[in-house]
Amino acid sequence: MSRKPLFLVACIALFIGLIGCRQNATSPTHSTSQQKTFTIRGKVVATNGTHVTLDGEDVPGFMEAMTMDYKLKDPSVASELHPGDRITAKVLADKDGDSYTNVQLDNIVVIAQARPDYKPPISYHVPTAGDPVPDFHLINQSDRTIHLDQFKGKFVLMTFIYTRCQLADFCPRMSRNFADIDHALAADPALYNQTHLLSVSFDPAYDTPKVLRSYGGAYTGNYTNEKFQHWDFAAPTEKDLSAVTQFFNVGVTPGDSKSLTHSLSTILIGKDGKIIAWYPSNDWDPKEVVATIRKAAIA
Repeated sequence: MSRKPLFLVACIALFIGLIGCRQNATSPTHSTSQQKTFTIRGKVVATNGTHVTLDGEDVPGFMEAMTMDYKLKDPSVASELHPGDRITAKVLADKDGDSYTNVQLDNIVVIAQARPDYKPPISYHVPTAGDPVPDFHLINQSDRTIHLDQFKGKFVLMTFIYTRCQLADFCPRMSRNFADIDHALAADPALYNQTHLLSVSFDPAYDTPKVLRSYGGAYTGNYTNEKFQHWDFAAPTEKDLSAVTQFFNVGVTPGDSKSLTHSLSTILIGKDGKIIAWYPSNDWDPKEVVATIRKAAIA
């Protein structure tokens, strides 16, 4: 049986418990609960097959600092956690009235290992401000080869998606955010001319130029009239896929019904081809990203 890949975070960190980007096959029954997501940091005290005991820090809006047991959304990650490991994770909880139920940990990242001798089989780079970005080549929606160095002299905002993603808060949310940013930048012609948007698919076998053109036109709102002059939709070749995803810390594994389980990664690249900012989740605000671009443009 294959195991989920481990992702290097900093020099010794692991990215485990990838977010599932797939359509839920079951429909919820009548319930008034709403799932909430929080971020927690803490130290692993103990693990068993399905739970981890965590000495957690304060989580505003959820609970004060305390040690408690958490159910693991993906129990298979328990074997990768050890007492003394320091982690960050997402807390998923159903809010029903004034209480929380069905509390689980997901998207676990080990930020300091208690067993520094462990080495993951694949080394994933964590995008850091100041890192130069390799000149990766991609095939865009017009079936043309583009490469990242051709955009030097502009700010490039880049995110990762795949067109079959059904979970609204993941790939569709990234594309909606980019559409908002595209419209906001268009309202400032001077800034618009200094920027370029790039949505990169990690599913090149399915996301052909034709598929990407249709998908991109729908999100720009121009459909078949879209010229793609400011926003490219592209994919690396199968040969280059691993190098691209590993550099930008995008973990991808097969899911159910031809879906893909994956992490998120959005990167702002400066005019010099170096990283300005990295957004590894879905909780960033398009307005804040535009503000960051605007600030960098006048620096």
